[in-house]
Amino acid sequence: MTTTTASTAIETRGLTRTYGTRGSSFTAVRGIDLTVEHGELFALLGTNGAGKTSTLEVLEGLARPTSGHVAVLGGDPVRDRSRIRPRTGVLLQQGGFVAELTVAETARAWHGTLEKSIGPDAALAAVGLDHRASVRVPSLSGGERRRLDLALAIMGRPELLFLDEPTTGLDPQSRRVLWGLVREMLAEGTTVVLTTHYLEEAQELADRIAIMHGGEIVREGTLAEIVDDEPERISFTTAGTEDLPVPGLPHLIAPPVAERDRTVLQTADLQSTLTALLTTARDRGISIDQLEARHASLEQVFLQIAGTDASAQAA
Repeated sequence: MTTTTASTAIETRGLTRTYGTRGSSFTAVRGIDLTVEHGELFALLGTNGAGKTSTLEVLEGLARPTSGHVAVLGGDPVRDRSRIRPRTGVLLQQGGFVAELTVAETARAWHGTLEKSIGPDAALAAVGLDHRASVRVPSLSGGERRRLDLALAIMGRPELLFLDEPTTGLDPQSRRVLWGLVREMLAEGTTVVLTTHYLEEAQELADRIAIMHGGEIVREGTLAEIVDDEPERISFTTAGTEDLPVPGLPHLIAPPVAERDRTVLQTADLQSTLTALLTTARDRGISIDQLEARHASLEQVFLQIAGTDASAQAA
């Protein structure tokens, strides 16, 4: 069966994608199960070569899986492409434009291929390119070309939007403008599948996150669920020569370590450990400087997963 449930926009079961022949093959995607609900933003993360793009190409109908079941908007993304494609928008890592055309001409040409549309002028205005409408595409900056890619992707008012590293090449301000546009689309009910190397982007936008590694999904859930088992960190310096008796603090999950001139603690309960640390320092008359207390982050989890490759290579 390749049908999704009423609340499901995408569903895969045992999705596998292998390149090459039997004698010389490489399996990029290793039997993954995915579910993306209608109206959510699902972020698919992973290191280079983790299998993200190979997975997206199957979901977008650009390639068939080697094995497994795939359903997108209730159908097979390849066999039912004529029905599914008009309901989706796709922003690839690299777009292709006709060099002789202006921005406006490019938008109008794309508009002519769509069954429904917000219109080329509205799409360009949404991404802040309306003032560049008369400029030829080769004269655009890299960030402006990325915004033109996005304008074409959203012009058809898609039910499902694939964003493959959408903010690559954008400056921080343009990146946040794009985040605002994505939030508006989510508020209108659009389902978004996002890949990005900017972990802050996933933290800001995603309802749920999956992290791929070696062709498999190794973590999946909300941000809170993904970081739930990771330690929280406290780091600080002290003035003077007296040391704090930090090993006696509550909820430490590892011995204190020194990083340059700082003491770093890992704790299972940030508030309790921090309270005990400050109380001990006060009672002993020790001044704490450069205090930082951080909850577990997506970056912390991602680097831990990515580090398994480095550990394996070192071994």
